[in-house]
Amino acid sequence: MSPAPDFAPPHSTRAAILIPFGIVTLIWGSTWLVIRDQIAVVPPSWSVAYRFVVAGIALAIWATMRRESLRLPLPGLVFAMVLGTLQFCLNFNFVYRAEGYITSGLVAVIFALLLVPNALFARIFLGQKLGRQLVAGSAVAMAGIVLLFVHEARVDPAGPGRVMTGIAITLLAILSASSANVMQASRTAARYPMAPVLAVGMLFGAAIDAVLAWALTGPPVIEWRLGYLAGILYLGLFASALAFVLYFTVLRTIGPAKAAYSSVIVPVIAMLLSTVFEGYRWSLLAAAGAVLTGIGLVIALRARRPAR
Repeated sequence: MSPAPDFAPPHSTRAAILIPFGIVTLIWGSTWLVIRDQIAVVPPSWSVAYRFVVAGIALAIWATMRRESLRLPLPGLVFAMVLGTLQFCLNFNFVYRAEGYITSGLVAVIFALLLVPNALFARIFLGQKLGRQLVAGSAVAMAGIVLLFVHEARVDPAGPGRVMTGIAITLLAILSASSANVMQASRTAARYPMAPVLAVGMLFGAAIDAVLAWALTGPPVIEWRLGYLAGILYLGLFASALAFVLYFTVLRTIGPAKAAYSSVIVPVIAMLLSTVFEGYRWSLLAAAGAVLTGIGLVIALRARRPAR
């Protein structure tokens, strides 16, 4: 019997991609609002540090239960440390600070553009193809972001400078996250088991977060409010330990550009939650920007070969 053609993967393979994507999308769609609550009293860098201490310990326990050694060889250790710096220090410090300037929903919408650098970096560093449809869709999405910016600049009493600052910080977060995404899609990442690498990376990232927090804001600060503590546990266990294992596992299978497609749905969830809990007010301009961004990302999503 001849083997099945490459273009017809088994249904189990499709389910193995779609189910984790669904879980990750639902979790990450809600995290933007939880993050907003995390920066009300506690300095952002300390909240990031607590989150990844919880996540790193959880993954270390999981790896130990699976009898996967946390003692990585030197190249693996260096890989985990760089990954931790990019993904679990720079990325999240930028995200938490961005939410001090603009709403969580808008941060999520801008973060949907992760698809663009993911595709570009995958082309440059991994040799994965970049289709014209992906480029066209990304351009449409950028136009939508411009409309959202114009709306926010008009309604923000602090003026456009504050909105521009929030968007710029979010773009720095996107670049950091995208660099980590491409690392996880490389052949180097495939040499090491996922849980130990992420555990070490999260704990190393948390250590840098703590050093940065102490240098910028002083000794540790924690809010003993139940909502804050529950938020730390939710972000650490579900939005980090669970979600990143699922996301990076799928990313290694389908490539960084396609993996970023989950970001198309996340902003929809985030903006709806922002409307309910943060009082975000939609105008015709804002709605047009959000729709245009979504259309652009869907165009890019429909590209035949955006990643592989």
